Amino acid sequence: MPTPPLVQTVRRRRLGSALRTFRKNAGHTSDSAATAVGWDGSKINRIENAKAHLPIKDVKPLLEAYGVTDEAVVTAMEELARDANKVGWWSNYGDLPETNYKDYIGLEEDAESTRIYLPGLIPGLLQIPQYAREIITATAITRDSDEVSALVEMRKKRQAILTDTSRLGGPLHLWAVIHEATLHYRSATQPSLMREQLRHLLDMAELRNITIQVMPILANPHPGMVGPFHIVRFPHPWPTVVSVETIRGGTFAEGTDDVKVYETAFERIVAEALPVNDSREKIKTIMEKS
Repeated sequence: MPTPPLVQTVRRRRLGSALRTFRKNAGHTSDSAATAVGWDGSKINRIENAKAHLPIKDVKPLLEAYGVTDEAVVTAMEELARDANKVGWWSNYGDLPETNYKDYIGLEEDAESTRIYLPGLIPGLLQIPQYAREIITATAITRDSDEVSALVEMRKKRQAILTDTSRLGGPLHLWAVIHEATLHYRSATQPSLMREQLRHLLDMAELRNITIQVMPILANPHPGMVGPFHIVRFPHPWPTVVSVETIRGGTFAEGTDDVKVYETAFERIVAEALPVNDSREKIKTIMEKS
């Protein structure tokens, strides 16, 4: 029976990208790297392009050929190689979610923390199902009702990452800045929806790994006025990734310079937002009037 084709996963692409960087930093071409470890040159290219599996036993010799001996880096690369073939739970939904969305969930699964600025929505990780359904119905304009239900289900499954104590590194650390105008949303069909959503925000804000701030309507101009973005951070040695949202999904920024711009932008957004305790009081006041 022929071997089934490998499915390119986010982890395999991250592994390949990291190996390519180490190789180039060491001054190796694909051919010279392959010679150093006794491989065929095409194998290096296939691994770097996420088209071939890298056995765990081959990680350390390859890194040694690149002059990488830091045990923390070697261990991290071995762990990524071990998990590179795992298919995420979101694969059960087939082609329903956009590729960029699946990629983002894959990043989120491995992340240590994520920082989010959303000017018009409650972040997906903090949405209750009723709110999620209304928002997805309104924004995923090409989806039918069954697909919307599946996307709501996916969003609910994503949220487990905030409370999963068995996860490596513990629950995801989330820092979200939400615009005040978002908190005044009113459902035409479910009058109590926002009261329940705001109550959920207050409950989630009690968790030690979650920070929620509100950007006041009368805030000074700030970088977040340009649009929403997510800063996804990983344990050492993996670089930070930024996801910039659009109506068709999202794009990713991974270069050091681009990431620094967004990190600086988030710092300025945080400075303009209400402090955490004031944000909680703002949410509570709006909830009580809902």
